[in-house]
Amino acid sequence: MIDVNVSLSRWPFRRLVGDEPAELVSRLRRKGVTQAWAGSFDGLLHRDIAAVNTRLAADCRAHGPGFLVPFGTVNPKLPDWADDLRRCHEEHRMPGIRLHPNYHGYKLDEPVLRELLTMAAARKLLVQIALAMEDDRTQNPIMRVPPVDPAPLQSLARDIPNLKLILLNGNRIPGSRELAQTGKVYFDIAMVEAVAGVGRLASEVSPGRVVFGSHFPFYYLDSAILKTVEAALPEDQLKAVVEGNARALLESKG
Repeated sequence: MIDVNVSLSRWPFRRLVGDEPAELVSRLRRKGVTQAWAGSFDGLLHRDIAAVNTRLAADCRAHGPGFLVPFGTVNPKLPDWADDLRRCHEEHRMPGIRLHPNYHGYKLDEPVLRELLTMAAARKLLVQIALAMEDDRTQNPIMRVPPVDPAPLQSLARDIPNLKLILLNGNRIPGSRELAQTGKVYFDIAMVEAVAGVGRLASEVSPGRVVFGSHFPFYYLDSAILKTVEAALPEDQLKAVVEGNARALLESKG
């Protein structure tokens, strides 16, 4: 399995089982994960994004070389965000970036995001956009963070050549699945709910557009694995979801 949605460091509001890098890697390996694309929880609230990405790259090298694949944070509302993007690509050799528009205070129809996505696509970076990080019912009352409205991605995906987007944690958000028609958007399964939810998602957006993402350690890893088991997909489609689609995305950067 390739897990496209894990995070290192500490969730700001509580400790999580698996929030130490060595333990996270151990738990992922024991469950059969062979590669994990890792962002950093620090990227949500820290303002020194360059330091966040440097720590992320170092932790991936130290605790999971060849296993943990770092996806750096870029916050286009901060000064020098373009240099943070450059560092992710040129210095840290990251294959992609992870964006948190709701935590960073911008909407997807703002010009700065179009500029960011255009620059990322020119560098052949994969772009992950976290549409949410937690259910709004569990949020700290003084830290309400609404989900991201994905609608503007229709025109962005259409207009920006070579752009490849992966939506994380977006299954509960209206309008996200309609983006499949752009041919440039992939969907993880972390927030897919209900029986046979993964199977329904695959039928709606195509099995070639679904990737395995657990949102571990915030969510239980076993939950994501069980979703794929009970999806009852044909073997070739299941293999695409749990590994093949993500591998093809990485290989497309070559």
